[in-house]
Amino acid sequence: MKCRKGQSIVIEGSPIHGMYFVHTGQVKVFSTGINGREQILRFAVNGEMLGQRGFSSRQIYPVGAVALEDTIMCHFTLDAMRSMLKSLPTMAYDFMVFYAEELNRSETKVRMFAHMTVREKVIDALLYINRKFGQTNGVLNIQLSRRDIADFAGTTEEQVIRVLSALKKEKLTESFGKKIGIPDVDLLGREIDEHHYFIQS
Repeated sequence: MKCRKGQSIVIEGSPIHGMYFVHTGQVKVFSTGINGREQILRFAVNGEMLGQRGFSSRQIYPVGAVALEDTIMCHFTLDAMRSMLKSLPTMAYDFMVFYAEELNRSETKVRMFAHMTVREKVIDALLYINRKFGQTNGVLNIQLSRRDIADFAGTTEEQVIRVLSALKKEKLTESFGKKIGIPDVDLLGREIDEHHYFIQS
């Protein structure tokens, strides 16, 4: 299925009707928090899964997903997925490992975020985005708004703007209009090395 930029792929709170895999494109996965504030949980790129919580006892999607660019998705019904998992032991094992790793990432993120400053959260978000999308010609291969970065880092748009301004003055990042570049990823990473923690891609 083809999804236009900005199109909803999974609607938060809607009845579960299957699982999705990103064939080509970029997707943000989010949940709605207090006062309708969006919290971006992760980004998904080629080969990654959406809607995997559909196997729970809940009958609705607990998160939403929106295409960040024109994206092609593969859709499998829950019945089709159950049939494959029951008949393909290797696939079932891979799914078990995937869910265990996802749970570990979620628990680690909650634990570590409680001890990180706003600056560290923004840096961590930038490093995650770099690992997920990479850079071309000195800029990240995705153009996110300051609000999107804030929604992912768990802070405010104003704080993100201040941190990005400070990082630019320190020559740890560069900006080209709305695009962001990281000239030395290792140098930026050393700003939060003491935590020995980065959000996994």
